[in-house]
Amino acid sequence: MLIDRKKERIIAAITFPVMLIAIWMVFFYVPQMKGNAGEVLDSSFKIFYFHLSIAMVAYLSFTVVFIASIMQLKANSRKWDIVAHSAAEVGVVFAFLVLATGSIWAKATWGWYWVWEPRLTTSLALFLVYLAYLMLRQALEEPEKRARLAAVFGIVGFLSVPLSFFSIRLWRSAHPLMFGGSSYGGSGGGLEGTSLRLTLMVNMLAFALLFTSMLVYRVNNEALKEELDEAKYKSA
Repeated sequence: MLIDRKKERIIAAITFPVMLIAIWMVFFYVPQMKGNAGEVLDSSFKIFYFHLSIAMVAYLSFTVVFIASIMQLKANSRKWDIVAHSAAEVGVVFAFLVLATGSIWAKATWGWYWVWEPRLTTSLALFLVYLAYLMLRQALEEPEKRARLAAVFGIVGFLSVPLSFFSIRLWRSAHPLMFGGSSYGGSGGGLEGTSLRLTLMVNMLAFALLFTSMLVYRVNNEALKEELDEAKYKSA
């Protein structure tokens, strides 16, 4: 076990109320959004607060995979392999949720679930890259070889993260640009108003805590599973 169970329970206990507050703010606190012409936007815009937060947590998950993979190659420590594996599993869940919430939002706003444009395509590629990472791990039985190859994959596969993040800043996209500028002259509309920004910040905090809780839980469980698999492999 890599992380004390007491700390695991404390993180979970903090996550639960913060998540409830975040959901309450989305549905009962934040005011109605208005478009550039002053029209009231459809309530489906509320998905944005979950969608963006989940997307940032997915990027965070794969960044953890990247760092843990580097540390695995550098230190050849089973601990870092377990962290990378656990973060990849959690990240794939969040990457899938990014695609799902994005499709629901797109259908409600633009009338389609999917279109092959830069952000959606690179987000799907990101999901598939880390799904392949997990499949690679499943295909290899020898622990040291699996850890080494997975670490290389985790480092190279990280290229898909900045590609996805910067896609709407590099190429014109149907996906809205909320913050910052782009290479083609576009700029994000941002969120105006303290209540909107506060709601987004609380949601990002809630999903970051949820990621931490899931990661800690998976790391502890994976550590136990690795010990059993290693014993099984040596006895075979």
